[in-house]
Amino acid sequence: MNERKTGKPGLAWPGLGGWNLYFLAKFILVWLGYLNFQAVPNLVFAAALLLPVSSALLLPRKLLALPAGVALLYHDTWLPPFARLLAQPGVLDFSAEYLLELAGRFIDWTLIGVLFVFVVAALYLSRWLRLTTFTLVGLGWLASGGLADMAGQPAVAAVAREQPRHAIPASPGREADSATLDEYLQRFYGDEAGRRTEFQPPPAAAAPFDLLLVNICSLAWDDLEAVGMKDNALFRQMDIVFDHFNSATSYSGPAAIRLLRASCGQSSHSGLYDHAANQCLLFDNLRRLGFDSALALNHDGKFDDFLGEVRRQGGMPAPALDGSSFRRALVNFDGSPIWRDREVLERWWQHRQGQDSGRVALLYNTVTLHDGNRLVRADGGTQRVDYRALAQRLLEDLNAFIDQLERSGRRVVLVIVPEHGAGLHGDRMQIAGMREIPSPSITHVPVGIKLIGMGSAARDEPLHVGAPSSYLALSEIIARLSMMAAVDDGAGIDRHALVADLPQTAPVAENAGTVVLEYGGMSYVRIQEQGEWLPYPHRSQ
Repeated sequence: MNERKTGKPGLAWPGLGGWNLYFLAKFILVWLGYLNFQAVPNLVFAAALLLPVSSALLLPRKLLALPAGVALLYHDTWLPPFARLLAQPGVLDFSAEYLLELAGRFIDWTLIGVLFVFVVAALYLSRWLRLTTFTLVGLGWLASGGLADMAGQPAVAAVAREQPRHAIPASPGREADSATLDEYLQRFYGDEAGRRTEFQPPPAAAAPFDLLLVNICSLAWDDLEAVGMKDNALFRQMDIVFDHFNSATSYSGPAAIRLLRASCGQSSHSGLYDHAANQCLLFDNLRRLGFDSALALNHDGKFDDFLGEVRRQGGMPAPALDGSSFRRALVNFDGSPIWRDREVLERWWQHRQGQDSGRVALLYNTVTLHDGNRLVRADGGTQRVDYRALAQRLLEDLNAFIDQLERSGRRVVLVIVPEHGAGLHGDRMQIAGMREIPSPSITHVPVGIKLIGMGSAARDEPLHVGAPSSYLALSEIIARLSMMAAVDDGAGIDRHALVADLPQTAPVAENAGTVVLEYGGMSYVRIQEQGEWLPYPHRSQ
């Protein structure tokens, strides 16, 4: 029933046998949107399985078919090339507990249930139907786009986003081709190369203030919404909030470098590791205005050489505090200690108040929200802790620190600027918590500015910046503050003048070898430098 003679002795056309279930399951996954199905490789694989061979070659074909089928299935997913996953910073340093946790995220029990029902139904019907015929018809149909037509929509959906400021709009409902997107990206970086913030010496009468940049790992608007904390007390008390701030990367080291080089336009990822002009370095500009630079962390900075990168590429000094005196509050995914934000910030503020300097600029980096962190129990052991609990603790610590700053009577500009999001939802291209691809849900981060002790007029809510923005806008606000910081005469800071005509930056994000941009109302991703652009898919959960 499953074989047909070729006319030559000993050779027959085989059916696909158990491989029917493999291909038919793929049809279900395509229908549900889990696969970016590649028709030609699947047709070639099916042909290789159907090709009549001598009995001596049957076993070698079976042995080769299994790894080939697994590789082809991975190729058909939205996941990035396996080499890109291994290239994620420090992946070989992950603890065993964290690796086990990540492995569990690949399992979708609802999908497994659907596939189980499908397999049972296919096995039952195989008693009467020749499944190979249905499989080949299905492969041919997919190759011609039939299944997408039947579904009434494209098999690949794109995320609709706000139109980039500099983009040439694509025709509505049509995807841009790779050549157009390559040209747009090059034009974007060319335009950005000529942009910079001009820092002018402050007026003689201007009162000094401290600038505190709180750089938070793994906090995006999407994450706050996922845990029901998008409306929170910390951001409600901000004076200015950026609604569409792009972190431009999904990794900590590059994000910190981009912040430290905020005074020039957005660089490509590779450009972050080139020598930066002095006028691009935010803290160098501040030093010329009389600010002393300071650095503090709630971790040791060793993972992926974060501390080394910040000092080499951003011109930062050594950390102001010795971490060995702090108690562990959390254990990082690589086993290193994490200290309580409130304890570190309060200790640094005590250190600051003992200094004679009139102006200090601090970069504080926290990894409290990083994926895979474990809570330290009273007995010294550790346990899993969910993101919401960690986010609640971090926000409470920052609120308490703001109260301390306000009680001090000093003039302080506090800037909350996350590195990137946590990727709590995940999507079809990467599981939850993995940030190899800087998708819009990861790079769209909440940025807030709080003016403390600067005579700001009473207000009911923050002033929102709705334009697409990035680090250059922050640098511009800081430069304006140095000029606008009034004497303590009660006049306060004009927030509307502070944010008027800020530089806008189109949403482009990049990691090593991966770029995501928005063009014509759609998001696109390119996995390799010379690769093709694909519409970025909707998240799957």
